[in-house]
Amino acid sequence: MSRLPPCLRDRSLPVIGAPLFIISNPRLVIEQCKAGVIGSMPALNARPAEQLDDWLTEIREALAAHDRAHPEAPAAPFAINQIVHKSNDRLEHDMAVVVKHKVPIVISSLGARVEVNQAIHGYGGVVLHDIINNAYARKAIEKGADGLIAVAAGAGGHAGVKSPFALVQEIREWFDGPLALSGAIATGGGVLAAQAMGADFAYIGSAFIATTEARAPEAYKQGIVAGTSDDIVYSNLFTGVHGNYLRASIVAAGLDPDHLPQSDPSQMNFGGGRKAWKDIWGSGQGIGAVKAVVDTAELVARLRREYAQARADIGLEARS
Repeated sequence: MSRLPPCLRDRSLPVIGAPLFIISNPRLVIEQCKAGVIGSMPALNARPAEQLDDWLTEIREALAAHDRAHPEAPAAPFAINQIVHKSNDRLEHDMAVVVKHKVPIVISSLGARVEVNQAIHGYGGVVLHDIINNAYARKAIEKGADGLIAVAAGAGGHAGVKSPFALVQEIREWFDGPLALSGAIATGGGVLAAQAMGADFAYIGSAFIATTEARAPEAYKQGIVAGTSDDIVYSNLFTGVHGNYLRASIVAAGLDPDHLPQSDPSQMNFGGGRKAWKDIWGSGQGIGAVKAVVDTAELVARLRREYAQARADIGLEARS
């Protein structure tokens, strides 16, 4: 049994909504948390930087109001994603705002930094670090992360190439702390499968793009609905880091998705000036399960029904 900090315990639906660059906003995060899953967004989505303070105030006040009105069903905690790569010139500012608001969960990406983890631990927050292989996982824990997000093959946006079976198995040989699994999960059955492999949570992103609350163009949402795993292209051209993208958006940008050049990793840039993610749309391979644009509450309700049915199908409900 994994060791989970209090804010991660007792989740009736073990799902974390992945932070979606540009797309996640307070409205989406609030609805995710109210529906009972951990909602998240990148700090960089707040533009200008000063907006982050307002957004965190909005999220905290909305969730507190929900909890007062529904003490029998309190909201899940929320998370903020911090890109800790040297290219993020907002990190110091955004971390100060995160500390001010005592954000309960911080998801760190693209580098593990001791000082970031220490700042979050200083107020009792939890750090989950996303990784694409076992070596990075060990480094993250050595530098003070509390838990890991295993970004396996098929995940949307920046993603690894490891099978989830191999990646989770290798991590669980030495780590018994919080572990989320990312990679083509868009059904309640997939959530249960992640747990069966040894993860505590399923980390779901692409399915939330096709929600009414998501800040994505309608064409993007419809691309998620219409797409399947055959419509996903893996490339490092757009940010310098390999990621999964919707084929249709690459074609619309005038590029041949089957003959994309390689990019220089040193050119990685998250300042918003490049085509990803505004014009080149990230997506995971699990979108074949997404059949319509729906409210976040409806998506979570579907996942919850499917999760319960999957448990019943293998006899878990009778034993729990």
